[in-house]
Amino acid sequence: MPIIVNLDVVLAQRKMRLNTLAAIVGITAQNLSVLKTGRAKAIRFDTLEKICSILNCQPGDILAYTPDVVAGTQYHGHALDGIAISDVDDQIDS
Repeated sequence: MPIIVNLDVVLAQRKMRLNTLAAIVGITAQNLSVLKTGRAKAIRFDTLEKICSILNCQPGDILAYTPDVVAGTQYHGHALDGIAISDVDDQIDS
């Protein structure tokens, strides 16, 4: 997954437990754990805003982007997923 979640790092820096943050944010500890472990497929902006406000951080402190490499090409998560850059160039040239 190209999005890395660093919530555990920020929690440790702030000396805050996951259950405490969950209670303050108003979500279940299980849902926050899903986010922390990188298994979440989405996060609501209002939830991200609350987390950042409580932890006094920026979204970039919690989330980081690192591109996946697929068959020598970068994966960008759009309609061209799985198509090599050379394939796209060949289609454009023809």
